[in-house]
Amino acid sequence: MTTVTGDFELTMDELRDIARYVAQSAQEVLPVFEETVPGDSRPRAALDAAWEFVNGAKRTKLQRVTALDAHRAAKEAGTETARLAARCAGDAASAAYLHPISRATQVGHILRAAASAARIAELNTGDDPSVGDMPIEQARQRATPTLIAVLSRYPLVPTGKNRIAQLMSALDTSLRASH
Repeated sequence: MTTVTGDFELTMDELRDIARYVAQSAQEVLPVFEETVPGDSRPRAALDAAWEFVNGAKRTKLQRVTALDAHRAAKEAGTETARLAARCAGDAASAAYLHPISRATQVGHILRAAASAARIAELNTGDDPSVGDMPIEQARQRATPTLIAVLSRYPLVPTGKNRIAQLMSALDTSLRASH
C-alpha cells in the first residue's frame, strides 16, 4: 500500500475515502455553478478528476491542474453560491493531495466542501442559518470511520468569524464527538 508521510502517514485508500467525501459534497452543489455559468466546464472537470482518483486511478497532475482551474472559476463566478460550488469541485480534486501534516488548515481540505454546501443551502433560502443544520447533519452521517480516523490525526479547526468557518467547526466538532 502506498503511503504519504509527514507528521503521520496517509494511505492511498484513506486519501480516496477523503476525496469521496469531498466529491459527494461537490456533486450536490455543482448544478448551482453550472446553472449560473453554463459555459464554464472547469469545475465539472475537477469533479470528474476527483472521481477518477476515488475510483482507483493514480493521483496525477490531472487532479492538481483541474483543482486550480476550478478555483480560478470560483474567483470569476458572479454569485457567492456559484463561487462556493466551483470551490467545492476544486476541493474535491485537490483532496487527493491532502498533506499529512498536523495543522488545522488541512482540516479545511476535508470539511470545507461540506460546509460550503451547507452555506449554499442557507443562501438559497434567504440566508437563514438554521437551514445549514440539515446539510451539516447529512455530512456528519455520511462520514466513514476512515474519514473520522484521518480527521482525528489533525488538530481541531478553529472557529472563525465567517459562516463557512463556523459551519466547518460545527461539523468538525460533531464528527470527532461521534468517534
